[in-house]
Amino acid sequence: MARPKPWEVDDELWAVIAPLLPRVERRTRHPGRKRHPDRLVFQGILFVLHTGISWEHLPQELGFGSA
Repeated sequence: MARPKPWEVDDELWAVIAPLLPRVERRTRHPGRKRHPDRLVFQGILFVLHTGISWEHLPQELGFGSA
């Protein structure tokens, strides 16, 4: 069995964190850019903290980074 990556958020941890985050309703008149899922953003933050890379260099598997 492979070890989980330190920045991957399992369901148990997410069940604790998700209720602490504010609910953000998307505006209808000027919606702006669509938000990334909160869980994915949190994993991205953990990845940056763990690896020390800059936010712009996040890998595509986390939904960010340059294409």
